[in-house]
Amino acid sequence: MEFDAIILAGGRSSRLGGVPKAGLIYDGATLLERSLRAAGAAGRIVVVGPDPGDLPEGVLTCREDPPFAGPAAAIAAGLAALAADQAGGDQAAAPAPFILVLACDMPRSDEAVRALAAALGNSVAGAPGRASEREGGDGVMAVSADGRKQPLAGFYGTAVLQRCVADAEVRGGLENASVFALLARLDVREVGVPSGSTDDVDTWDDASALGISGRIPDHGPGPGPELRS
Repeated sequence: MEFDAIILAGGRSSRLGGVPKAGLIYDGATLLERSLRAAGAAGRIVVVGPDPGDLPEGVLTCREDPPFAGPAAAIAAGLAALAADQAGGDQAAAPAPFILVLACDMPRSDEAVRALAAALGNSVAGAPGRASEREGGDGVMAVSADGRKQPLAGFYGTAVLQRCVADAEVRGGLENASVFALLARLDVREVGVPSGSTDDVDTWDDASALGISGRIPDHGPGPGPELRS
């Protein structure tokens, strides 16, 4: 199953004192590194957010406009970056039929991505000879073990997602818009994912509970206290 990926890494991290979630550490790797690994099967990957520094070769980066405009705006920015890269490529290949949308603040998202990809792949395989996004409906969205939907862990049809973004821009824009509202018109299948695989970090208490380490800034001399897993 072919897909591209948009990794969202542009939040303010206000409840973490402004410490970027992408740089927090889980099991020896940053959350951004783990997200990139989770999306490793993608044909193309774009990271949306502040410049993260070194990225693997070929990984694109862009920023939502305006900065910190929320995940719906970030999805739009990621789609635009992928489209621009496609247009500037040496070969006129068709866009990937699906887009993986993945927030970088879920340390075990690789487990969710595997479950989602398997579910979507089975849908596509069920209609041999037709490699279009319609075989999986409009996509699949993660649902946690306790029933919470997570739209920032899902595969969505590229064309229908582009239409949703275009419609939202006509209706008044995407700045601070709800992702659920952006995706409301999609026929998305909810897929149960492994327990804990969509748990995210919003606060230092979350980080501690999830076994994530990082530095809590004290805005004074020295490196500041360290939160250890």
